[in-house]
Amino acid sequence: MATSTYDVVAVGNAIIDLIQAVPDSFLAEENIAKDAMTLIDEARADHLTARLSSATVAAGGSAANTVTGVASFGGKAGYIGKVANDELGARFTREFRAAGVAFNTPPRPAPPGTARSLIAVTADGHRSMNTYLGASTLLNAEDIDADLIRDGETLFLEGYLFDRDEAKTAFIRAAEIARAAGRKVSLTLSDKFCVDRHRDSFRHLVAGHVDILFGNEAEILSLYENEDLGAAIESARAACSVVAITRSAAGSLIATRDETVEVAAYPVSNVVDSTGAGDQYAAGFLFGYARKRPLAECGALASLAAAEVISHMGPRPEENLRALALKSGFRV
Repeated sequence: MATSTYDVVAVGNAIIDLIQAVPDSFLAEENIAKDAMTLIDEARADHLTARLSSATVAAGGSAANTVTGVASFGGKAGYIGKVANDELGARFTREFRAAGVAFNTPPRPAPPGTARSLIAVTADGHRSMNTYLGASTLLNAEDIDADLIRDGETLFLEGYLFDRDEAKTAFIRAAEIARAAGRKVSLTLSDKFCVDRHRDSFRHLVAGHVDILFGNEAEILSLYENEDLGAAIESARAACSVVAITRSAAGSLIATRDETVEVAAYPVSNVVDSTGAGDQYAAGFLFGYARKRPLAECGALASLAAAEVISHMGPRPEENLRALALKSGFRV
């Protein structure tokens, strides 16, 4: 197998995040489901954009957040995602490249415009997302950069992208290219909402194409339609080589076919915003995995990255993760 240039190459929804702290009453006024992701149309997106007039604006999207985390650790990352040829699309491209991530997917003419996620964060740190997917869902197999994927140690696929058949086809193409090149394929389930909608497709993808599966407790229970976490993990580890399940303050579990590793949550003095916790967990894990670290160390790096991102507003690290890891005694 050829030496890889990139630690991680991701395929996902290219989204601009607008994040603002709000009282719980705002959720009630706008009929927003708390601590969930709801898909909305462009008119609803325009309305909420006007309401969140003091929002922090940044290039985002789940897999995009993950690869910027990998870059913050000092790793090399590439990204495949679709933006429109508009102001938000240009901003996404500028910010992403400034973060050190290779991003060369051609933009498409608007409309629809570049996707955006309106994220309302309440005082308890929970985030409630209303997402207009716009141009991001129009990624198709022709956008898959085969050379980039072959040049990555691990391919990372984002479950949020799974809503259209064209995107599913692109996922399978990307996974087949990675496997043929001897690379690993990883998938994040992204949200229970996604799993409920696409359970059969996800199961097929996991069983046939995925080496590393990321999810939280609710997502893995939904995927295997089981109320017992241990039983759901048994189903997952039978389907793929590595399963990483996050459990908020209870830490995480990393299961292979032969062992289960318990990883403690990294201490956080004040949870400000849980947006991006799972994304940065995947970043730390995949960075460690690319460097052949033991699973326990991969999990510890993952917990460190997740703890950093929930300590402030926004889904990407504010502190350099490489410097933070070195300060915390890790080898990076």
